[in-house]
Amino acid sequence: MTFEEQISADIKTAMLAKDAKKLEALRAIKNVVIILKTSPEGISDDAIMKTIQKEVKKRKESADIYTQQNRADLAEVEIFQAGIMETYLPKQLSEDEIRSQLKNIITQVGATSAADMGKVMGAASKAFAGKADNKMVSSLVKELLGN
Repeated sequence: MTFEEQISADIKTAMLAKDAKKLEALRAIKNVVIILKTSPEGISDDAIMKTIQKEVKKRKESADIYTQQNRADLAEVEIFQAGIMETYLPKQLSEDEIRSQLKNIITQVGATSAADMGKVMGAASKAFAGKADNKMVSSLVKELLGN
């Protein structure tokens, strides 16, 4: 079953269960897939995962803004949708797992100072594609390189 077929099946299940909140999140994912189909790059599992990650990040940022503005009702919707979308992403690595893998990457590329951050981030972004937030990876690289 392809990713698109899985989403369609889940949409059908949510419709039958009359789960409007979940249905809204699933339709947002389906929309992402449809947009990717029409893009010049085409549709691939990697492209879908990256785009869903962006959607999750947008929703979490929106939830933070709503929380700051005392709109807990809107923040709750965004957090719920982000949670539904995250179920379709690969398991995210913990900070400790990222840190240990980063130490290996740093020794592999021969990085010794903060000036080598670009080399480390290039290798790390490939290694952690879809499995870790780049902002967290970046801060850990800075920490490990002594910046």
